[in-house]
Amino acid sequence: MQRIEYSAEIAELLGRIRRRPAAGWPWRPGEPVPEWLPVKQSWGWLFAPDGRVLTLVNPKDGIVSLPGGSLEPEDAGDPGRALAREAAEEAQAVIGPAHYLGYLYDRVGSANNGHECARVRMAAVLRRVGPSLPDPASGRHYRRLLVAPGLAVELLGWGTPGLRQARAAVQAAVTRFGVPGVANEAIEELPVAGCEVFPGLG
Repeated sequence: MQRIEYSAEIAELLGRIRRRPAAGWPWRPGEPVPEWLPVKQSWGWLFAPDGRVLTLVNPKDGIVSLPGGSLEPEDAGDPGRALAREAAEEAQAVIGPAHYLGYLYDRVGSANNGHECARVRMAAVLRRVGPSLPDPASGRHYRRLLVAPGLAVELLGWGTPGLRQARAAVQAAVTRFGVPGVANEAIEELPVAGCEVFPGLG
C-alpha cells in the first residue's frame, strides 16, 4: 500500500476534522433534474492534472467541504455558473466549464424551506487559485487542500454513496480532462499566495 504523504502542519489540521452526519439523500447519477424539482445547490469536484481534487477545510470547526453552495439570483438558474461563483468566493479558484454529473434528491428540503429540491454535483478542472481570502458571504477562511477523490470522500464522511459520486466524477475527469484514473495520494495545501494548477485546459 502506498504511503500517504503530508506535512506536519497538515497532520495537525487533519487531526481536528469533524465529519457531518450523512444526510442520506439519494444519488441520481447522470439523470437530468426533473423540471418540477427546483435546483437549490451546486457543488463541484474540481480536478488538478494529477487526479486530485480541491477540498476546503474550515480550521475553526474542522468541517470539510467541496467548493459550492446555493444558487443566487445572479446565477440565472445555471448550476455551472453558481459553482464558478462559489469556487471563486470560497477558494479564490478559477475553474473550467463545469460538467454535470447528477444530483442528490433532498426530499425534506433542508435547502429549500422544507420543500423537496435537487443538489447538483458537477466536475471541472481547477485552473488556478488566487491569494487566500475569507469567503465574503460567510467570513470563513478555508484551508485549500488537494487530495485524492477517495480520501476526499473519507474526509467528507460521505461513505459508500459518496464513493459512487466520486467514481462518477473521476470517470468524467478521465474522459474529459485527461487526468489519471488513479490519483496522486499526497495531501497538499495550496499556497496562501495562490498558484497555477491546471492552466490551458477546460
